[in-house]
Amino acid sequence: MKFLKVIVVSALVAGLAGALSGCGEKAAEAEAKTQQGPALRVVQVSVSRIEPMTLSDVLTLPGETEALQDVTLSAETSGRVEWIGPAEGGRVVKGQPIMKINVASLRAQLDKAQASMHLAEQQAQRRSELFAKGVVSREELDETLTALDEGRAMEGEAWANFRQGLVLSPVDGVVDELHVDTGEFVDKATTLVAIVNRDIVRVYVSVPELDVRFLNSGDTVGITVDAWPGREWTGTVDFISSKADAGTRTFRTRVLVDNADGAIRPGMLARAAFLRRRIEGAVAAPLSSIQDRGGELVLYVEDQGVAHSRTVRVGVVQGGLVQIVEGLAPGENLIVAGQAAVEEGVKVSVQ
Repeated sequence: MKFLKVIVVSALVAGLAGALSGCGEKAAEAEAKTQQGPALRVVQVSVSRIEPMTLSDVLTLPGETEALQDVTLSAETSGRVEWIGPAEGGRVVKGQPIMKINVASLRAQLDKAQASMHLAEQQAQRRSELFAKGVVSREELDETLTALDEGRAMEGEAWANFRQGLVLSPVDGVVDELHVDTGEFVDKATTLVAIVNRDIVRVYVSVPELDVRFLNSGDTVGITVDAWPGREWTGTVDFISSKADAGTRTFRTRVLVDNADGAIRPGMLARAAFLRRRIEGAVAAPLSSIQDRGGELVLYVEDQGVAHSRTVRVGVVQGGLVQIVEGLAPGENLIVAGQAAVEEGVKVSVQ
């Protein structure tokens, strides 16, 4: 029995020793791998050589569109609408008759004024002849000439009142809305018609106080309209307010845009792209190459097959590019693909 016990204990000790030896080998292997770390990994990446370039510092702001001219005409006299020329949507030119209001009573007043003026002219002619012969005094002649001037003024006023029955367009444009119908009786000051000229549209933009210093009248502005994706117009800064809005601290800025085809309609939402400045010799990187690591902006460069991290400070954004103000230099190879799988010191293979 004692002999059997010795054999069993020896076997257990031998097994335990073997187990401990196996664990030691695995631990040593793991430690070796840990020490070698990422150097054993090789990550496939793509790089782009950094070259100085010109960046445009563009400020894009929303704006509201208005017609260059938006005119509402009202009746200057009372009467019945006899005739309406253009329909809604019809184009008109400045001075074109749009509508006629019956002003028969004003016609009678005009005839009376013309008759009075004709009589005053005859009297003035006779008095002038008699004055030349010394028959009438200078005072009598002056009274006649004054009466003639008054007659002419009354005729002019009568003509002006009579012409108020003919409504003329004060601008070139399109009849946007007719407020009355033929045969309708209108009083003085009744709204008759609205005319809109949108051959040129105005875009009003509120520019922040920190950016208004970059703008000047006459500057070229890129204009896009949400209703027309893919299209772009060129506008010109026409006006910049001298005083900021007290509530928003912004400056009201007006941009004029050629709208010959009428595509932009007043009231549409527009976006104005103002060029604040151009940055020559800028260092830029794709936005996609930058990663946010705990609040720090980081990108990676490749140097002799090894990835190195750079903490950067950014500036102007232009499309998919961003200016790197600090942390990247011309001539370096920026990792632009595969950067999510690398870290400091990792070996990389450039595709």
